[in-house]
Amino acid sequence: MTTELRVPGAAAAQEARPSRVAAWWRSGAGSLPEVRWAVAATALFAAGGVGQLAGAPAWVWWGLYLACYAAGGWEPGLSGLRALRDRTLDVDLLMVAAAIGAAAIGQVFDGALLIIIFATSGALEAVATKRTEDSVRGLLDLAPERATRLTAAGDEEIVDAAVLEVGDIILVRPGERIGGDGQVVAGSSDVDQANITGESLPVDKRPGDEVFAGTLNGVGALRVRVTRPAAATVIARIVAMVEQAGATKARTQLFIEKVEQRYSVAMVAATLALFALPLLWGVPLQDSLLRAMTFMIVASPCAVVLATMPPLLAAIATAGRNGVLVKSAVVMEQLATVTQVAFDKTGTLTEGRPYLAGIHPLPAATEGADGLLALAAAAEEGSEHPLGRAVVQAAREAGLTWPGAESFESVPGAGVRARVGGRLVEIGSPTALLETGGEPAAVVAACEDGGHSAVVMRVDGVPVAVLALADRTRPAAAGAVTHLEAVTGATPVLLTGDNPRVAGRVAAQVGITDVRAGLLPEHKVAAVRELQERGARVALVGDGVNDAPALATAHTGIAMGRAGSDLALDTADAVITRDELAAVPAVIALARRARRLVVANLAIAGTFIAVLVAWDLFGELPLPLGVAGHEGSTVIVGLNGLRLLRDAAWRRASGGLS
Repeated sequence: MTTELRVPGAAAAQEARPSRVAAWWRSGAGSLPEVRWAVAATALFAAGGVGQLAGAPAWVWWGLYLACYAAGGWEPGLSGLRALRDRTLDVDLLMVAAAIGAAAIGQVFDGALLIIIFATSGALEAVATKRTEDSVRGLLDLAPERATRLTAAGDEEIVDAAVLEVGDIILVRPGERIGGDGQVVAGSSDVDQANITGESLPVDKRPGDEVFAGTLNGVGALRVRVTRPAAATVIARIVAMVEQAGATKARTQLFIEKVEQRYSVAMVAATLALFALPLLWGVPLQDSLLRAMTFMIVASPCAVVLATMPPLLAAIATAGRNGVLVKSAVVMEQLATVTQVAFDKTGTLTEGRPYLAGIHPLPAATEGADGLLALAAAAEEGSEHPLGRAVVQAAREAGLTWPGAESFESVPGAGVRARVGGRLVEIGSPTALLETGGEPAAVVAACEDGGHSAVVMRVDGVPVAVLALADRTRPAAAGAVTHLEAVTGATPVLLTGDNPRVAGRVAAQVGITDVRAGLLPEHKVAAVRELQERGARVALVGDGVNDAPALATAHTGIAMGRAGSDLALDTADAVITRDELAAVPAVIALARRARRLVVANLAIAGTFIAVLVAWDLFGELPLPLGVAGHEGSTVIVGLNGLRLLRDAAWRRASGGLS
């Protein structure tokens, strides 16, 4: 007989967990000079705009706009001058020159707007760079700096983990993080290695088993023989893979830099020619300068920038209101091209916390399921093991009461032993509490074949029940998978470090057929690259340290905000702040709509620029008309892009329309 247990409080408990995303976003950004200057420039720009609209004296709002020039433009201007020294012309210097030219002919507002756009862009880039560097450094903190090494005489000495050599024996006490990759030579314990393998439950370790640096030891003491030097541990390889993936992504920006360089050179050359050549033909200096400045205004990419940014920024704002933090406009563009989504399991498709799925009473049991659960809760109440907490929580949710244990003992690597009402209650792994063969062993095998973790309960030495534990699938997971298949045209893939039976059970529940289990971090990276080699643009959704290299390698990395590790949050391109999987297909559909608006806006902006430039080159374009056309195109594309700010945009994306 199997009793299925429901834990209705689990969702509420998840909601009650404090969000770490706000702290992640705030930390460190305010200390960056690029951010401070961008904020100052924006404030001065806003003050100038208010003064101009309020009818203040011209010198007041002109002074504020020029102060905005100084705050937001000095750094890109200085950078551009340094580039000139190296015989390189970049678009930042061009924009500063265009802004100064605009001010020279009285269009100080246009110039200040250009300054704000580029100062804000530089600030966002600086924040992203700092967070990436901090996250990689923070990853190294997972591995302890020191370890207890045993000498040949058996004495203990505290040494830096970095100096451990292959063959050294280290002592790992209960609750400590393991100092190096190695093999257990003595002792038994349970080790939480979710940050490396993604396994949702602690793993029993005995002599001969492998352990990893940075994983958390449980209640037993272990002696571990180091098998890899510090530079070659799994955690060190994760760092290297994250850095390598970041460098690979950076190289993709070289094409953009080449386009910027060529555009800058062409625009400067054309402006100088428009100024100098007419002088040779006897055109007055003022007329020649006016034509050149008009050209610089109408040919400036302000409208093109705004053609691209408003739809993307509006989509970012709408996604943010609905629980998705997209870190930049570039990420929103990348989301629009995703053709394949890959999911981690633990903490992503599942909640990452074990629960009691059922109780299987054995023939020797004298109590029913409720009585056995109450007895198990009494024995586990003093345990800090996740499985013990799951048993106690299930009993509380079922409204059961139980007597206090008269004695309690945690047996490393085996389970717990307690005396309740004069009876000896033992709960632990089947290998420790069961003999091979027989009905109890068959029940255990059936549980494990079903994708559950099996725990045996004995009373006075006699097996009375098998407890089935599992990690609960998120309620919206199946719907999200179906929606993603409709949006991208491909069924998502499951990439997990957990065992194939558990992975298969979760995949079957959510509708995924392509399952790759037992993966270490480097294997996840290889799986992502394999999908990319097939032509897929992969978005990986994960939450743990072990997902970070794959998040960095994927076309777009998406992290779960509440359960996600700091490294996953920093490495990912987007964060699901409420841990709602339905937001994944919705944000991809929203990004695709934003991309369509960008294409439409670029066509509008390009047409305006082409017409105005041709008019200025081959006719007599009045400056006021050129400014009006330039600003008119900016307003049109801006308003068109802001359509995505409406709530209807997210509802449409959530409904599966891409």
